[in-house]
Amino acid sequence: MKMASRRWALEIRPERGGRIVSLGLDGEELLDQGIGVDQPTANGFVEGGAFGWDEMVPTVDATDTLPDHGEAWRLPWQLVDEKTMRCRGQAVPWQLERTIELGDSVHVSYRYTNVGEESHLAYWCAHPLFRYEVGMEVSLPIPRPTEGESAKVLLPRGTVDRVQLRWKSGKAIEIGWDAKVTPYVGVWVCNGDLGGYRQIAIEPATGGNDRPDPSQPPPLLAPGKELRWVFGIAPLD
Repeated sequence: MKMASRRWALEIRPERGGRIVSLGLDGEELLDQGIGVDQPTANGFVEGGAFGWDEMVPTVDATDTLPDHGEAWRLPWQLVDEKTMRCRGQAVPWQLERTIELGDSVHVSYRYTNVGEESHLAYWCAHPLFRYEVGMEVSLPIPRPTEGESAKVLLPRGTVDRVQLRWKSGKAIEIGWDAKVTPYVGVWVCNGDLGGYRQIAIEPATGGNDRPDPSQPPPLLAPGKELRWVFGIAPLD
């Protein structure tokens, strides 16, 4: 599935967890394209191929009952129309609907629904893996791992709702999100670790600690109820 506007070009693989495999701005690829690993049936996310942009539902960290990086990246997504697709969980009765609109910016709208019969913690985390370059400009204080290393930091709840990235080519973007619904933010930086990945991920989430953690909980959603939020990327000229 491909989408395009004057400045943006985007490619999605619905059968591959709804993964956005390419996001181009003025012809320049912004997402990490990985190291040639693409095994969606693998047990672990890195083993399956960590590239592009996925949705982490209903967890990032594996738990006793939830798989590594959740379910959404490994399940096929259903096309609703030319802008919208959806997916349903198995370990937890969630449904996530994602609508992408391209104009001068990339505007992504989400709707998370509890399709089960009991309330549950509605956890979602964005997982866009942008290209990482040593020395690139980032408007947040982030880890700067040495060659062959990686690091992640979890920011204090509600302290930021946007970040700017600028590559050595001069291409720059501002990423923004709804801090009322997605107030928890993680920043992952990989500088050649895990087999050679070079990526930076800005990860707003509905809950803290990379999982549905009762100490920093996402919303407790009753059966049939839903959450809505937005995520956007705008070019900086």
